Amino acid sequence: MQYGICHLSIVPIRSVADDTSEMVSQLLYGEHFKVLDQRKKWSKIRNAFDNFEGWVSNQQFTLIDEDLFKELESLESTKVSSELISFIETESNVLLPIVLGSCIPQNCPLNHKFDGSFTIGKQDKDQLVNKALLYLNAPYLWGGKTTFGIDGPGFTQMTYKTNGYRLLRGAQQQSTQGEALSFIEESEPGDLAFFDNNDGTIDHVGIIMENNYVIHSFGKVRIDRIDHTGIFNTETNTYTHKLRVIKKII
Repeated sequence: MQYGICHLSIVPIRSVADDTSEMVSQLLYGEHFKVLDQRKKWSKIRNAFDNFEGWVSNQQFTLIDEDLFKELESLESTKVSSELISFIETESNVLLPIVLGSCIPQNCPLNHKFDGSFTIGKQDKDQLVNKALLYLNAPYLWGGKTTFGIDGPGFTQMTYKTNGYRLLRGAQQQSTQGEALSFIEESEPGDLAFFDNNDGTIDHVGIIMENNYVIHSFGKVRIDRIDHTGIFNTETNTYTHKLRVIKKII
């Protein structure tokens, strides 16, 4: 088994080993992973943070040894960048921009320097909505995890990550986590609201705010009204998503 770490700002994870294939997620700077299958130009990886699997170009990560991987895995918490844009200084004194939610490994195996702001460990639940608002108006991007483009479960995952908690990658997967609430009135800011399609499949997720509002990624990260039926868009006077369940993660 081989292991790797992302040494670039943002790296696409693709569905198959081809530059033109669908981007299904992203690696951010400092995220480490197992290499499941290595070919001439591509490797299939499993992200250690959420066990998400996909294909990454061999030019876009650095191999690390098993001992270092286990050391990274053993850490109770990792520094996570807390500003929209921060900078890493490489060994050759070149500045590398990194985005909100990037990992800053202790004893950095990349020999890079970081002097920016970060969070470490679990933060109070009341910080979740503040972190979510950092992504406000970020454009929707399938597979995205950054303020330059982000999908629904990527938005909730990254908001929780910057608060010190782990969520899985997909909306359906995230719906298996936490404690289900019986009524929307029981929810608190920071809880997750899940929505399903006409087939009953959970395909969307957002974060509950105060006073019956929800923040979610739909076209862009936006704030809409929510009630027991679902998300109501006041601009179009229509319900855009049907509420399935609300989960308390923290």
